[in-house]
Amino acid sequence: MKYILVTGGVISGIGKGIIASSIGTILKSCGLRVTAIKIDPYINIDAGTFSPYEHGEVFVLNDGGEVDLDLGNYERFLDINLYKDNNITTGKIYQHVINKERHGDYLGKTVQVVPHITDAVQEWVMNQAKVPVDDDRKEPQICIQTLFQLGGTIGDIEGMPFVEAFRQFQFKAKRENFCNIHVSLVPQPSATGEQKTKPTQNSVRALRGLGLSPDLIVCRSAKPIEMAVKEKISMFCHVEPEQVIFIHDVSSTYRVPILLEEQGIMRYLKQRLNLPIDDQPSDLLMKWKKMADRYERLLKVCSIALVGKYTKLSDCYASVFKALEHSALAINHKLDLMYIDSTELERSTEAENSVKYHQAWQKLCKADGILVPGGFGIKGTEGKLQAISWARTKKKPFLGVCLGMQLAVVEFARNCLDWKDANSTEFDPDTKNPVVIDMPEHNPGDMGGTMRLGKRKTVFKTQNSVLRKLYGDEMFVEERHRHRYEVNPELTHCFEEKGLKFVGHDTEGNRMEMIELENHPYFVGVQFHPEFSSRPMKPSPPYLGLLLAATGTLNAYLQRGCKLSPR
Repeated sequence: MKYILVTGGVISGIGKGIIASSIGTILKSCGLRVTAIKIDPYINIDAGTFSPYEHGEVFVLNDGGEVDLDLGNYERFLDINLYKDNNITTGKIYQHVINKERHGDYLGKTVQVVPHITDAVQEWVMNQAKVPVDDDRKEPQICIQTLFQLGGTIGDIEGMPFVEAFRQFQFKAKRENFCNIHVSLVPQPSATGEQKTKPTQNSVRALRGLGLSPDLIVCRSAKPIEMAVKEKISMFCHVEPEQVIFIHDVSSTYRVPILLEEQGIMRYLKQRLNLPIDDQPSDLLMKWKKMADRYERLLKVCSIALVGKYTKLSDCYASVFKALEHSALAINHKLDLMYIDSTELERSTEAENSVKYHQAWQKLCKADGILVPGGFGIKGTEGKLQAISWARTKKKPFLGVCLGMQLAVVEFARNCLDWKDANSTEFDPDTKNPVVIDMPEHNPGDMGGTMRLGKRKTVFKTQNSVLRKLYGDEMFVEERHRHRYEVNPELTHCFEEKGLKFVGHDTEGNRMEMIELENHPYFVGVQFHPEFSSRPMKPSPPYLGLLLAATGTLNAYLQRGCKLSPR
């Protein structure tokens, strides 16, 4: 079993997740089975109760795990399905050790950070590394196939138990089975224009002081790094020049595996870990290169307005952006994603700041398609309802995801069924027309991990459905969910009589999962989150449908039997 530990220095958010995913992609392209583990040193049990402004979106796994968005990068790059235990947090580790202590497993012993916490980390890693994550259900044969990413930066006090755990683990695993890759920043102050190596030197020195010595140093920078800088880092960080790799800012993350491979990372890892692979890049890596090249040559543009609540940080909708990007790439278009704060579409904003109000509406009106993603809370819902009404009446392609679908039902009830006070009980518990209601079994009081989570089956009710055709005319689909409210099943007949069709439901037939509006180019809503299953070479059908409708090619695509035109 082989292990790679990816650590970060200088600043957080430097791109450890993309680097780790890209290395895994290269290894998988060589025929190795790859798995990934993300370590987050916060005390939360999982990411489920975070505000998206804290750590970006909450990514949902097949087993219902609410995890860090980096696991989404791992799944998309490696085309694997991870589990909640692939995301280790301080909270999980301490809960695990305390439960063992209460059970009496440490009877007579003083429970301490060393050795009990550090041993628990190592045990968790070794056990989870063996869990199959590919469709063939085979155990990872080489657990570089396990990519560990230590969240944050070296020197953070909260991460010290994990650093100590891996200091011990490198001897347990043996040198030929353990490799440390350190990702650092090479800043370039605008005042001098000179690329500075001192932050990287200090970061590597701090890492060595903690007992971990990097085998590879990956240097992140805004612009390509000069050879003299590489030699300086090599000399002062006590590594060979070929052990220093540069990754500058590129037009798309699809280019990162190519940059790593061009700088010989595969040759080094083959020699360092004695991997049974060829030196030549495989067909999979060539596909990535073609995809990266094609992405940079795209000329046609498709604009999508994302009307949401958390628009100040793009990571809040990372998977939504990626799903749209995958779909745009599939139809040879460049994505122009316009983030619109839904509160800016509301009448109250017009009174307070008319310029911001009119700018938001100008963006919405010029978009080729409109997307309302998931979310929680009443803030901005009236603005989302305005956007949905605009999409419905002006026949603009529209996709509503989770809350977006629920609000589409509310908007239709208010404006087509004339139920003026129709609402969700999330926002108005006393509404006379509760078209969206809470699910009692998923609302027990605690907030963490109590929603309807994970992969669940949705059955199509009818043959005549755009979504069914987009999914390849399957009888059912399995997608990931994350919600506490649902469309009121007792009122669905009222909507269907007026043309809003519920084309998919759960296996019991009680929960409404998909909506489609008759006589509209593309007005679709889904209760699940299809963006979590989107892959670069396998775009999500609902998102692909939105992009096709926005470019006016949906009907032609359906007539071709859901086959994309030659590239």
